[in-house]
Amino acid sequence: MAGQPTIYSGQGFSLMRDKKRFVLPNALRSSVRESSGDHAVICLSKHPEWKCLTGFGLSRVNEFEAQLDTEEERADRAGRAYNRDKRAMQLYSFQQVPFDGSGRFVMPDALCSLANIGDELFFQGSGRFITIWNPEELYKLEDEGGLEAIIANCRSLADTERAKAKKK
Repeated sequence: MAGQPTIYSGQGFSLMRDKKRFVLPNALRSSVRESSGDHAVICLSKHPEWKCLTGFGLSRVNEFEAQLDTEEERADRAGRAYNRDKRAMQLYSFQQVPFDGSGRFVMPDALCSLANIGDELFFQGSGRFITIWNPEELYKLEDEGGLEAIIANCRSLADTERAKAKKK
């Protein structure tokens, strides 16, 4: 539906493959492609709080100014300082990463270091964006509560993918 934001739902897991490539899960790939105007590109950025990345299609960039306005209004109402320039730099600091027809892409080194990414990725559709995790970083949040189902899905998908890799 035109004008409506893309909603990302679903999970996936990828082991690093040849040529340092990961695979964007099929459950999320078509939404990313559609949101990027049928271009095979995912925008990746550091999550503002967690040690993970966010991913989204190009159309989300059109929402950034409205998001900045909303955040600034909320801060003003709450009497909190708001640095719009700093927040804009955070939002617009994403990298456009191409993927092929099978979803394979190379994770940029700078993003790997920001999210402590090694040779495994867990993808979690989170509504307006996708969170992309080193599973070990996600597991560190287990004691915070509220993420039990997501962590259980990650562990299950990880076990399945590792078992498949061992058979090869």
